[in-house]
Amino acid sequence: MKLLKLQQVMEKTSLCSSSIYNLMKEGDFPKNISVMGKRKAWLESEVEEWVMARIAERDSEVR
Repeated sequence: MKLLKLQQVMEKTSLCSSSIYNLMKEGDFPKNISVMGKRKAWLESEVEEWVMARIAERDSEVR
């Protein structure tokens, strides 16, 4: 299990921080976890699953 900082999540998804937080608020992006104090992180596996779901959506639209 690997934890990602916000910057790493932004790099993996090509989303800006406000988009990530808006998607989280809408329930359309994995929630972050509190690591310590105000430090937040995301599970890499959940972020990767989210990306793969976007790819699957794209592929299903093409057919």
